[in-house]
Amino acid sequence: MYADHFGFREMPFSILPDPRFLYLSRAHSMALSMLEYGVLNQAGFTVVTGEIGSGKTTLIKHLLRNVEGDLTIGLINNTPREDDNLLEWLLLAFNQPAPVGESRAYLHRRFSDFVAGLADHGRRAVVVIDEAQNLSPSLIEELRMLSNMNDARMMLQLILVGQPELSLTLSAPELRQFALRVSSDFHLPRLLPAEVNHYIRHRLEYVGSHAGIIRRGARALIAEETQGIPRQINILADRCLAYAYGRGLRSVSQRLVQQVIDERQRHGVFRHTAQLALG
Repeated sequence: MYADHFGFREMPFSILPDPRFLYLSRAHSMALSMLEYGVLNQAGFTVVTGEIGSGKTTLIKHLLRNVEGDLTIGLINNTPREDDNLLEWLLLAFNQPAPVGESRAYLHRRFSDFVAGLADHGRRAVVVIDEAQNLSPSLIEELRMLSNMNDARMMLQLILVGQPELSLTLSAPELRQFALRVSSDFHLPRLLPAEVNHYIRHRLEYVGSHAGIIRRGARALIAEETQGIPRQINILADRCLAYAYGRGLRSVSQRLVQQVIDERQRHGVFRHTAQLALG
């Protein structure tokens, strides 16, 4: 759309979790270190939380792309429901067959044999569950029970990544035994205003441009309006660039950002939905 107009190699503010665009703020660097520590140092359970759009999934994708070692990683993106068979999800995450209609005992044996087979060849299985705040307490407890296969050697590790509600779930008395096995945990905060400035610069420079396309005052207003949430930064910055393109402008000013914000407040879908609800 506007990529050619501004001379971008590609769109700089997609909301897709693309690890190529990863900006490591101080907090993101610490979270990544926690994830790497959990994976590489046989740390048992690792938990990372953060608000919607804070960059958790991008961190996970970066980890999966760059982690080294004798590891086999299974990723679950769509959280199982209460009535789902967790063992089927785990087998499929590792590209293992999970025959429909088989008993839980049979699937448990298949999964245990798979993990033990990896260990026999000097490898460890790492389960990464994104959006883990949607896991029920019973499924989380089932994960803990599965980790009991770690007897004399570490064969299975678990990383849970989710929204802040995950912390509340894990604090429940019935999950005390699970919480005691968490050896590495971190909450990913919002970006600070100065970090938002660097975040925008980073993404613009990655696509072959320069920070001046979105001026300093515009970056400051974007930081204020989005409260430092990366996904919201991307959405607003993308819309501002689209407006600038539509008007034939070569950069985004603070005034233009304010116009985009005002326009969204006047005509945005969610504003009209709220008015309908009140009416």
